[in-house]
Amino acid sequence: MTKTFKNISFLIIFTLFVSGCSLVRDTYQIEQRIVLDYLLEDLPLPDDAEILKVPTVILGTGNRIAGRVIMDSPISPAENLIFYGNNTVSSGWTLIQSTVGDEIILTYAKNGRYATIELVQRGIGFFSGLSTSQIIVSIVHPESIGDQNPYLALNPKQAKEDLDQAIASIE
Repeated sequence: MTKTFKNISFLIIFTLFVSGCSLVRDTYQIEQRIVLDYLLEDLPLPDDAEILKVPTVILGTGNRIAGRVIMDSPISPAENLIFYGNNTVSSGWTLIQSTVGDEIILTYAKNGRYATIELVQRGIGFFSGLSTSQIIVSIVHPESIGDQNPYLALNPKQAKEDLDQAIASIE
């Protein structure tokens, strides 16, 4: 009786844990879609792609948005290429560059903004034999960069020269 009770308890706890994780993931996807639909209202994103939480970052608002959205897609890079080919131009984006190979890279422009879409094969389903892909969308506005060389201070030689100049100006 005790062993049966433990087994049933384990199954109930395991089921609740798994369903809870799924609910959190689904809630995150719904909330992220709302935010991305607002911030990237004119850049189409496939409905069936799952947004990855950790590497995705969006900065700014309106037309001066910059950031990166990374998604896993259940369809192949070729099918995603067709999706973007059909949907971005109709959203007012202009294709300015494309590279098709092992990776597919598309660069679009609209109202001074640039969007680069990378489509990479992630794997092939074991049972289905169908290809899946990862979609990396990077969007920038040229005016979102103020300092053209923000990493200059990371150069140790330059940092020493700047420090020496600062000390000389104090003396």
